[in-house]
Amino acid sequence: MKVAIIGASISGLYLAWKLSEKGNEVFVFEKREKLTEKACSGLYSERIFEFIPQSKTLVRNEIHSCKIHFPKKTVTIIFRKKFFVFNRFELDNLLKTLAENSGAKIFFNKGISTSELEKVSIEFDRIIGCDGANSKVREFLKLPKPEFYLGIKGVEKRENFSDFVETWSTENGFYWKIPRGDETEWGVIEKPKIARKIFENISVGKQLEKIQSAVIPQGFILPKHEKITLCGDSTGLTKPWSGGGVIWTLMCADLLLKTFPNFLRYYKETKKKFLLNFIFSKLSKKVVYLFGFKFPLFLPQIYKIDGDFLI
Repeated sequence: MKVAIIGASISGLYLAWKLSEKGNEVFVFEKREKLTEKACSGLYSERIFEFIPQSKTLVRNEIHSCKIHFPKKTVTIIFRKKFFVFNRFELDNLLKTLAENSGAKIFFNKGISTSELEKVSIEFDRIIGCDGANSKVREFLKLPKPEFYLGIKGVEKRENFSDFVETWSTENGFYWKIPRGDETEWGVIEKPKIARKIFENISVGKQLEKIQSAVIPQGFILPKHEKITLCGDSTGLTKPWSGGGVIWTLMCADLLLKTFPNFLRYYKETKKKFLLNFIFSKLSKKVVYLFGFKFPLFLPQIYKIDGDFLI
């Protein structure tokens, strides 16, 4: 089949690689002039190796736990599956190479507008929107926008090979410290207006470099359409408690591959896989924050979880 993938995101490049391997004629259209670094912490569980085994060579540091600091209590989360720190730019470049070697054609500086999508839908058998939080494909399908948070991060040139991440809870999100091996990352995820103020405060006294920001969608939106669908951030499918989306994105992409070219079945299987997890995760976050800020004595000192799924 002739497939158009809108957006050279991690989901777009992964799907281009795998769909090309299956013998499809794949074209990726990306509005940027080239791959660039993104405001992504690059912290993924060991599940990443199930999807991209070649990424083992890109690991920067290994993480076993996370300390969540509330005003009067710190909770240590032990991960059942190890987490690893990557450079997202390196991971995207690896997928670009894998996709091109499999026969996918990637066009940079070639954004597809909503007005052009009608023509694209005639030329191609299937269209997959992997064009991020502000998806033009989602807009073309007249789907609602997800809720948006703002993520801002920067790094200080301080070597840090600790095996734990630290987070400090805020009203709706948190700010973090991630040991990246040769450097230390500081960042925040919050409602846009609050995020900027928090980042200014945590930057005081630190010489932060490579400061980047990005909107982070949360909402889970998927079309019921036979020919056009979404994958990745364009679906709003990110973990409600952390904003992390890469592992969920790759699992979503794998469901698309297993059901391809039946997009209606992909819709059903993805809803079945993620909807309950998404709703339960949102409720769990609210409960934990309530106890963390109001009733910290009821929170356990140490808790073990799967960092990708709460159920």
